[in-house]
Amino acid sequence: MPQPAGAELEAVRERRNRLRDKYLRPAADRSPTTVRGVHHLALICRDVEETIRFYQDTLGFPLVELVENRDYAGSSHFFFDIGNGNLLGFFDFPGHDHPDFSETIGAVQHLALSTSAEEFTRARARLDEAGVDYLGPDRGVENSLYIRDPNGVGLEFYREDLGKFEGEPLL
Repeated sequence: MPQPAGAELEAVRERRNRLRDKYLRPAADRSPTTVRGVHHLALICRDVEETIRFYQDTLGFPLVELVENRDYAGSSHFFFDIGNGNLLGFFDFPGHDHPDFSETIGAVQHLALSTSAEEFTRARARLDEAGVDYLGPDRGVENSLYIRDPNGVGLEFYREDLGKFEGEPLL
């Protein structure tokens, strides 16, 4: 993906600073959120069994439910436990064409999943053992492992506590 440079890059940075000054309030001045958190994220998969094997067997996310999609006869809706009461859900849509992943407006760029230092090491070993390519610490990124699942969904194993970004509390 082409990145801005020169005057265009400076204009992008200036705009970000204006937005930050206008909308980012100090923690003490922020109102509480209106929701309790993520119940589940719902993504689309090409192959239910391949997706289950990848998430449960390779990544270690337990499958907790597999039912028919209530909105589409023949479609499966299934969920994985991703910790702290959060679920990662998938649908398949038999008979639909599923194009390859595309990084575009409305698409999920990646899901960043908080992990401990110990689990980060275990995740890296599981990815190595399974032959899954990743971008990680010895490949230019310090506290993250970036992968794509069999459906093209981007995942980041982020060695960071929930509610923090680069060591700084956000909440």
